[in-house]
Amino acid sequence: MAMFKRPLHIFIIGILLIACGHPQQESDAQTAARCLEEAEAALANDSVLLGETLLRKTILLSEKAEDWHTNYIAYQRLADALSQGNPEEALQLMKKALTVYEQHPDDERNLVILLDYAGTYAAQVAFITEGSYDEALDLVHRAYDIAEKNQMTDLMCQTLTSLANIAWAKEDYRQSIDYAHQAKSLLPQEGGDREGLADLRPGILQVLARSYLCLDMLDSAETAYRQIEAGDNVHLAYIVQSSLARIALRRLGATQVEDSVAEAFEQAEDFYYKALEQKDQYYQATLSQEMENQRLEYRSQLYARMLLTVVIASLIVIGAIVVVVRYRMQAQRQEKHQLRQEAEHQKTLLHQANEVVTFLQNFILERTEVIKKLDQSGDSLITLKPHEWSEIERTLNAIDNNRFARLREEYPNMQEDDIRLCILTRLGLSNRTIGNIYCITISAVQHRKLKLKKDVFGEANPDVTLEQILKSK
Repeated sequence: MAMFKRPLHIFIIGILLIACGHPQQESDAQTAARCLEEAEAALANDSVLLGETLLRKTILLSEKAEDWHTNYIAYQRLADALSQGNPEEALQLMKKALTVYEQHPDDERNLVILLDYAGTYAAQVAFITEGSYDEALDLVHRAYDIAEKNQMTDLMCQTLTSLANIAWAKEDYRQSIDYAHQAKSLLPQEGGDREGLADLRPGILQVLARSYLCLDMLDSAETAYRQIEAGDNVHLAYIVQSSLARIALRRLGATQVEDSVAEAFEQAEDFYYKALEQKDQYYQATLSQEMENQRLEYRSQLYARMLLTVVIASLIVIGAIVVVVRYRMQAQRQEKHQLRQEAEHQKTLLHQANEVVTFLQNFILERTEVIKKLDQSGDSLITLKPHEWSEIERTLNAIDNNRFARLREEYPNMQEDDIRLCILTRLGLSNRTIGNIYCITISAVQHRKLKLKKDVFGEANPDVTLEQILKSK
């Protein structure tokens, strides 16, 4: 028996070396550009978390390979993916992309794009923190100057639109209108598409219409909104229809109704995006299971090739090889069966998430249809009824791990108004928006939050916000 043990040990060690070495070779052969393509494909399929993971991997691979073009493009894409949820990090990533570009310049068009993106994120941060817009304006003006110098018409149009949005955020609506008109003057005539400029038309018209609406120039705002062609873009159609509804309500003098409608649209949109995020998580789990099945299939093929090699090399250990291979194949079959069952479970969860998304989309569309018929029906009040609040809370519980069900159980003495304030806070609505909902000042909203935080949750530390308390529940 001793004469069989040494060859068997050598055989097992050889299998382990090959099995471990081949994936390493595959990882080394994967280029940064290939990883960037996979990340962009994931983002195009709404798999945001997977896309972010691949982009971070692309950054590391491109730095190792000194592929600086791919490196700053990956930083830009990652900043874009994070911009909605974390504009501060998006701004830092764009600054990193600019630093890489300045150290390794290539195409000036890319520099204009990087500067414009960085300015946009700086404006978002300034809007959220109520800070200065100087950095945002400096970055976008630099982008515009380069685009104008090189007669990059599409980028001139894009940067002017960014300047219009910044002016709107600063509440300088007439300056915003001026920038938007300059951008619009660069667009081709109706039906034309010079240099892809037609794709910029909806964004220009949106900021123009918003500025008109803020100046209470309702006819001009309506004209601009009706010029927007949403096509298959459901979100853009929702923006146009909700804005036209607000204009109609304002003409009727129904200010309270306008605030209630705006609240309903904001809540429905937040539910919709949260459901999409949940769907993305289920999608990634299913994708991971499929990748694991592919890995097991690859390993199975590898073992088969090794078996053939060992049989040819030495008949002495054939008995041991057969035993090992049979054991491995049986284990793999059992593992595949378990993985298949888990994949079916993940598909079921994904279907449930799709149902939530469909429900929220129908909720938005129902609200849109009600607003469209407002002038015809003569209604003067649209509010959320108690059963609608219950439906919203139920839906939020379904995608937020029963957070508010636990809250009601832990704090049974909470008033219904307190629960609703917690819901609005958890949805990330600003104090200004909550103030509009309750028809109170921002200071009054802050006071209500402090009182709720202290009296109900027993938190006296002023550095701990109500948002942080709710996230921990």
